[in-house]
Amino acid sequence: MTAPNTHTTQPAGPNARHIVTIGTFDGVHRGHQALVDRARELAGEHDASVAALVFDPNPIEALRPSQAPARLTTFEQKRDLLVRSGANQVLRLEPTPALLGESPEQFVREILKQHRVAGIVEGPDFRFGRGRAGDVHTLAALGGTLGFKVEVVNPVSVTLNDHTIVPARSTIVRWLLSNGRVDDAARVLGHPYTMRGRIVRGDQRGRTIGFPTANLDSPCLAPADGVYAGLARLADGRSFTAAISVGTKPTFGDRPRTVEALLLAAPHPDTPSAAHPAILSPLPEYDWPLDLEFHRWIRDQVRYDGLPALIEQIHRDCEAAHALTATPPHASTA
Repeated sequence: MTAPNTHTTQPAGPNARHIVTIGTFDGVHRGHQALVDRARELAGEHDASVAALVFDPNPIEALRPSQAPARLTTFEQKRDLLVRSGANQVLRLEPTPALLGESPEQFVREILKQHRVAGIVEGPDFRFGRGRAGDVHTLAALGGTLGFKVEVVNPVSVTLNDHTIVPARSTIVRWLLSNGRVDDAARVLGHPYTMRGRIVRGDQRGRTIGFPTANLDSPCLAPADGVYAGLARLADGRSFTAAISVGTKPTFGDRPRTVEALLLAAPHPDTPSAAHPAILSPLPEYDWPLDLEFHRWIRDQVRYDGLPALIEQIHRDCEAAHALTATPPHASTA
């Protein structure tokens, strides 16, 4: 991932030229970042700025809701990550029936009406227009007619922990998360996988045993059931080590699947245990925003015979969370 961009997301002047990249950008993974990197290079050559046009929600949600893939990022997360990657502007494209019904040429001409496009940067599998009829060859032909440059960026390959080489794709990230492989997901993303949401009321069982948890309500995909080490980032800038539980709380019988985090303060030097729930004053008890980063897998969900065994395990989970978040998840490519 490139160094954070210092530009703002304020609209450029009416005569500004743009290098544009268009897509859903779910997760803003390394392949997406490569598009922005190349767009930045072209922007430097053409005295232009970089504009990312983001379909949100995924057009499949509008066309075939039952077949829509699970969301990895909210639009606000996409915007933040794309700006960090180097985009000057991030603009939402709402997948309305009218927009999705445009022919490839109509779609491109509509983009040109709204932006002075010097170039468009896409991956080789980019499709656009009604019925996904347009591809990068269509786009290049339209560029030759309408006066803009088209660049096609090759897919990015990533080496996972097991030495498997995979393309950086949102579908790969979803598969890795569905198998609890959050460290490998970070390799493909180039950053830790993060669920953004708000804290809601849970069953309040944790506070009765000394471990009050923050229950996250998020539109983003939850990883496989298990316990994870991660970070909880608050809107006020504070961050805490988090022991994160995803699942149905098997010790307490059948429960709805939840994502709950125990936010941990640094252990007191006089106390060997790392299980110190953080003091979150002056936050309200519920309804506050939280970004929950998943760094490492700790263990499977297990049913324990009684509270003492569960409490002992929670202490071990908290100690593991502190140890495993000492360094960020590996995110290098090969």
